Amino acid sequence: MPSLISSSHSPLRGTVKVPGDKSISHRSIMLSALAVGKSEVTGLLEGEDVLATAAAMRAMGARVERLGEGHWVVHGVGIGGLQTPDDVIDMGNSGTSTRLIMGLIASHDITVTMTGDASLRGRPMGRVIDPLTAMGADFSARDGKFLPLTVTGSQNPLPIDYTTPMASAQVKSAVLLAGLNTPGITTVREKVATRDHTERMLKSMGAEIETSEEDGLYVVRLTGQPELKPVNFEVPGDVSSSAFLLVAASIIPGSDIVIENVGMNPLRTGVVHALKAMGADIEILNERTLGGEPVADLRVRAAKLKGVSELPVDPSTMIDEFPVLFCAAAVAEGTSRFTGLEELRVKESDRLAVMAAGLKANGVELSEFEDRIEIKGAGGKVTGGGMVATHLDHRIAMSFSVLGQMAESAITIDDAAPIQTSFPVFIDLMTGLGAGLALGG
Repeated sequence: MPSLISSSHSPLRGTVKVPGDKSISHRSIMLSALAVGKSEVTGLLEGEDVLATAAAMRAMGARVERLGEGHWVVHGVGIGGLQTPDDVIDMGNSGTSTRLIMGLIASHDITVTMTGDASLRGRPMGRVIDPLTAMGADFSARDGKFLPLTVTGSQNPLPIDYTTPMASAQVKSAVLLAGLNTPGITTVREKVATRDHTERMLKSMGAEIETSEEDGLYVVRLTGQPELKPVNFEVPGDVSSSAFLLVAASIIPGSDIVIENVGMNPLRTGVVHALKAMGADIEILNERTLGGEPVADLRVRAAKLKGVSELPVDPSTMIDEFPVLFCAAAVAEGTSRFTGLEELRVKESDRLAVMAAGLKANGVELSEFEDRIEIKGAGGKVTGGGMVATHLDHRIAMSFSVLGQMAESAITIDDAAPIQTSFPVFIDLMTGLGAGLALGG
């Protein structure tokens, strides 16, 4: 478990591509495994989380093969064709694939036991267990909500009309995926619309799925038991991974970079609007559509950021990007206030608490509350010099890698290994642009 040392170096310059979108990569493997026939996926993110998804679908009967870098082929078994695996499935650190695959299993007559690393075993699964139980699945989980858990799918699954209690694309998608092998119409209602990759991809594969707005809610209706046709998925660059580069180029004086082929789904681009509200210089170029998803190139130049008291976007559109946005706030001029962050408490780590601890260890003044944080910006470089505990969280590691570029003294991240789960080339890409990152002992 090598540490990572981040220190002030030079402006970032160059043109890069980030790895494929993690959310779309997960779904492309899962949905291709339920199609009848052969699907191809290009641009797939080959981080540990997505590899765990591929291994899980392979264990349940699909043929999932790597042809080359980012190029995969999946021979689907059809809806209803999943099989009980021979062994326990290890999901590593991937909460997304765990919750979504629980949805797939819930309406198949199979039994699957799932486990994961220490971080994943500490993440509550009750938010998906509850609706999937209502559809007929049976769960045996540690303390009722934690991995390891065993799920037995229903022989006669029931469609439900479910209103999600929190903004969570994972919950919505788990219910919809369970609805695929359920007769009748499965309905999910959201108070705040979350990322809609599942809906877009199912529609492209021939599923009967309708979206609407009713009584102020975002509503999705899926007609069960379709025959999904195989398709070729082109995965755009991950906007969540791009966020680290967007912040780094914005805060490091003299920086000027272009990030090509970034997914610009309007339910995912909150970080772009948030940074612009802080004064970032982000230019959206070459807008186009790739595999049913909006895509663009982003040019980012250094700018003097200012604190914000209210963001122009709903937190759900950028929940994974808040850690690195906190780092932007730490070097901005003035105080930033971010609210509606309770979801950060149940990610790979308690990201609100872990980020607060890491920022304080590096001289940043802040106040942490149950669902919000106030950060007093330094108006330039932070003190730095501290050690950051990642708690096995990739976004914590990468966020402080960015902040270290604007620190008087180097910031040490205790463990670089978690970065492999979502952005395996992060360190090489950053140093190639000019960042000062080095692995420690």
